[in-house]
Amino acid sequence: MLSLQGYGSSGSDAESETDQISSSERRTETVTSTTAHLKPLPVDSEFSVAKTLAVCAAPLVVPMGQAEVSRALEPTVKEINYNPRYEELFAPVAGPENPFLTQQMRAQKNMLTGFVEDAHISDFQFDNQRKTFHSYGYALDPSVDGKGTAPEEGPSYVGHLQAAYDTDGVTVFESSKPKPGAEKRKRVRNDAPEDVEGFLGPWGKYEDEQTVARPSEKERAEIEEMMAKKHRRHKVKEDKPIEEKSILHIKDPLDYQGRSFLHPPHDVGVNLRKAGAPDRCFLPKAHIHSWTGHTKGISAIRFFPVSAHLLLSCSMDARVKLWEVYNERRCVRTYSGHRQAVRDVSFNNSGERFISAGYDRYLKLWDTETGDVISRFNSRKIPFCVKFHPDFNKQHLFVAGTSDKKIICWDTRSGEVVQEYDRHLGAVNTITFVDENRRFVTTSDDKSLRVWEWDIPVDMKYIADPTMHSMPAVTLAPNGKWLACQSLDNKIVIFSAINRFKMNRKKTFTGHMVSGYACNLDFSPDMSYLVSGDGDGKCYIWDWKTTKLYKKWQAHDNVCISALWHPHEASKLVTAGWDGLIKYWD
Repeated sequence: MLSLQGYGSSGSDAESETDQISSSERRTETVTSTTAHLKPLPVDSEFSVAKTLAVCAAPLVVPMGQAEVSRALEPTVKEINYNPRYEELFAPVAGPENPFLTQQMRAQKNMLTGFVEDAHISDFQFDNQRKTFHSYGYALDPSVDGKGTAPEEGPSYVGHLQAAYDTDGVTVFESSKPKPGAEKRKRVRNDAPEDVEGFLGPWGKYEDEQTVARPSEKERAEIEEMMAKKHRRHKVKEDKPIEEKSILHIKDPLDYQGRSFLHPPHDVGVNLRKAGAPDRCFLPKAHIHSWTGHTKGISAIRFFPVSAHLLLSCSMDARVKLWEVYNERRCVRTYSGHRQAVRDVSFNNSGERFISAGYDRYLKLWDTETGDVISRFNSRKIPFCVKFHPDFNKQHLFVAGTSDKKIICWDTRSGEVVQEYDRHLGAVNTITFVDENRRFVTTSDDKSLRVWEWDIPVDMKYIADPTMHSMPAVTLAPNGKWLACQSLDNKIVIFSAINRFKMNRKKTFTGHMVSGYACNLDFSPDMSYLVSGDGDGKCYIWDWKTTKLYKKWQAHDNVCISALWHPHEASKLVTAGWDGLIKYWD
């Protein structure tokens, strides 16, 4: 700067030299002054420069743009990335006003539903006024400060003002003044402890208390009408038994000797009167006949006792039919006497009678030959299974497992209930007589198996295990030693039918699907095979000794609910399904 200042000036050389000397001295002084801060300061002088020198570490910087930059915050912004000042946060909203805002939308808000101000009030007073408002309908006005009201005006209320002024604004935590005329009722008192019989203490009655309340005529009529409606609503409608009838489908019910169709035939090539089983049984290979006549699914099928020349079937179409097994294999007779589906049927030992159990809560005893109903039995519960007592001297007794967890024994001569076995915790599904008919085994929806002594209503054996499932179908082996139970975990489990009734864990038959279906199963007469249907309509045959699955085939289009091996034939099998068909296999 100094060089530029002296540039172009005129003068003598001496002056120019002098100027050069002076300029060199000035340059030296300038360098010295610029490096003065790097030299140590002398501190010996009283008026040292160190005492008066102040160092400014922040140099003066001239701003290039505007000194202050104003920033505006949107009222709807939720997040900011810098630390704003107070003036920025509380600056008025800039910009044009929306002319379409309502008054409520234009109001100032600091939360979604409105504007909240901090109020200093105790929790007790807040709860006191809130409960008072809910109970009495009034409360102190929270927007009015008590200091601003005049003493003669009194406190201000919101809500039911008349009730507030009548009770002087009493709260729920204050005792209200008793209304004029509302005196406390007096009790009869006897606090004398020596009066043992008449001592009342604090439990005495009121002096004007009426212990018997008699309704007026109008109230009595209303009560009677209400109770009548209640009884009609909860009353179980008992359907009267419909007119039973049976239809004979064959023209020759009697043969040339006057014997009915119940008499076993002689000309079929098989001795149907012998008690023994075939020497050896074989697997069926072909479908040889189908009995058609039921319009809905079959529930159960039963062979005629001993001879098995007739087949009885009950169906969901509320009918029971009797079929020929030999010769023309015709439908012999149809029995109609139930309003709803028939669940189970059972012959007596002679086959002259059978009993049917239907979902209409009726059990009916039929004459097999004539088709007449001999007796009707009703326990007001659905019978799930029925079985005659196998002893010849007890053919007048039969037992039925019902939906109310009971096994009921009826006498067909008197029509009365002679015994009830009530120990199960679910509906009873099966009844099987064992041990020369001295005991019987029942299974239930409670996933247990119980063994009963005949005519003793307490179970002598209770078998239940956490791994057990419900067993809705049980059959007894021909030798009377084993019980085959259809378990709903897609297995057939075996229990011993004598002594301890222990499960034989080595014999378990698997491979079929019966979960949710009560598919009946059966043994071959020589106990070589075990046969069962399944939920897919297939029929399965296992080897009894090795539990190996020998054969399976598609027997029905729907559930194969039952499979029976003919007791006198070596390889003949009957299956029934929910497709309404009964099929004969050989």
